[in-house]
Formats: sequence, structure tokens, C-alpha cells
Amino acid sequence: MDFDEAATNWDTDKKIKRAKVIADKIISSIKIDHNKKYTAMEFGCGTGLVSFNLYNYFEKVTLVDASEGMLDVLNSKIAKSNVDNMVTLLANEDFEDAIDEKFDVIYNSMVLHHIQDIPEILNKFYNWLKVDGWLCIVDLNKEDGRFHEHELDFDGHNGFEREELKKMLKTIGFDEIESETFFYDKRISGDTEMDYSLFLMLARRKSSL
Repeated sequence: MDFDEAATNWDTDKKIKRAKVIADKIISSIKIDHNKKYTAMEFGCGTGLVSFNLYNYFEKVTLVDASEGMLDVLNSKIAKSNVDNMVTLLANEDFEDAIDEKFDVIYNSMVLHHIQDIPEILNKFYNWLKVDGWLCIVDLNKEDGRFHEHELDFDGHNGFEREELKKMLKTIGFDEIESETFFYDKRISGDTEMDYSLFLMLARRKSSL
């Protein structure tokens, strides 16, 4: 999929409603003191659908995406909404040098299955988190490949076996790992309709190493 081309028509009613459910699940699941000033990163933010439901809970939200088109739409939405605690960052080859802080919370939604090297990105999340910081992963439960079969250039994962993902997180050093399937929906796949579900996996960085 060309996310730059898709950006201008990305915010469909269905995606907006799903993002609200996802955001509500994330903020109700992480154990943070909402009276404190926390920082967050959304990795793979797209047009910011999830973060527009969450920015009021954080002092600052850094929104990272590899698509300039998505960030163009997002920046326009931020300006129109007069939001002053959301900043965007293009995930180009040098973007990691621009991350000069650690975060209390990192969350992503429907992003991980697009990334080939899962241990590598999980390691980066670990390093970007503060000690006791929370990682929130929302993604597809393992499916039969139909979810992306219409995208001929898709080279990611057909969802995840959650136990395998838990093992990866634990190997990296994450602790307090929990997961739950919380969202069920249908998607048109070719000429048929398929069921799919999303899980939320929480993990916590407990070590300063």
C-alpha cells in the first residue's frame, strides 16, 4: 500500500470509530497516575486517529510515521485543532538521532504486523522507554492471510501468535506482560467477508540496563 497516496482519504468513519475503541482500551489499561505529567510516543501514527483521543492524558505526545503524506494530514489536523502538545517526526533513516528523550508510554496500533524485524523494533521501544514505562501494542491476532491479500506489495506478518510475541518481549527484558483480545470486526476480503480480531499487549520496562 502507498500510504502517502492513501493519506487524504484515510479517516473513514469506520477507522475513526475503531481508533476511539483502541484509545479507550489503552488508557484504561495502563497503570499510570493521571495527575502526573507523562510523555508518550505513538509509533506508526498515521493521521493521528488514536492519539487525538489520548493527547489530553499526556503533557506531550510525539507522533512518528514513515509516511510524509500521513504526517501532512496529521499536521493539518493539529493546526486546525489548536493542539499544542502533539509533535510529529518523520521516520526516515536519520530519525532516531532526533529522539532525545525517553517516554513514559509508547503505543502503536495496527503497525507491528507491517514491520519485518520484530525483535529489532521491540528493542528500540525498550530503549526509548523510561524505567517503569509502558509499551502498548494493538495488533491483529494470527489470521490466514486474507486481511492483506488485496495488497500485492504486502510483506509483513499475518497477525501474531500472542505467546510468541510475549516470549520476544520477555527476552528483551520487558516484564508484567499481559494481553487480551478486545476488538472484533469484519473486513471485506476479495468477494467475501472475513472476521478479524485485535489484541492489546501491555509490557513494562523494569530495568535501567
